Amino acid sequence: MELYTYEELKKFVDHCGRCSLAQGRNRAVMGKGNLHSSVLFIAEGPGRNEDRDGVPFTGRSGEVLDQLLQKVGMRREDIYLTNIVKCHPPGNRDPLPQEQEACMPYLKYETLLLRPKLIVCLGRIAAQRIIRPDYRIMREHGTFICRKNVWLTSVYHPSAILRDESKLPEAEADFRKIKDKLGELE
Repeated sequence: MELYTYEELKKFVDHCGRCSLAQGRNRAVMGKGNLHSSVLFIAEGPGRNEDRDGVPFTGRSGEVLDQLLQKVGMRREDIYLTNIVKCHPPGNRDPLPQEQEACMPYLKYETLLLRPKLIVCLGRIAAQRIIRPDYRIMREHGTFICRKNVWLTSVYHPSAILRDESKLPEAEADFRKIKDKLGELE
């Protein structure tokens, strides 16, 4: 198997036409962050701001994510952040299974390049794709499982916190657990 660099993978993503999402995008959104991080954060797909900027988690949900990281002494520079799909679904809808499937080779390769010790799914869609199809985020967020020597967990998506601020204390507690787990792993 030929190994590609991050820059080469980004070129593939930038020119991808594997599904219909590519036809309506402004910019493909490759993951961004510390390529040597022990933690990989995965959300479902880019939003309108990300489609405009070409960077994951800009806008209000990015601010929430930054605040959650800051509360536990982390920064974006400490993590790697990506999405399952690399193009913005129209109308901000959930990515369809076939769209997710079309992008999975990119996500798998990002994971291979990073070799994280911990994967954090941001939201239900990512958790159901990465952890288990019947994952229940309301009940299971903040819990950890180990698969193939990698720890997996899920937290509320920052946009869910924007819609319902009562989730913020639980999210903060989950981020403390993430920080603690990283401390155990390093």
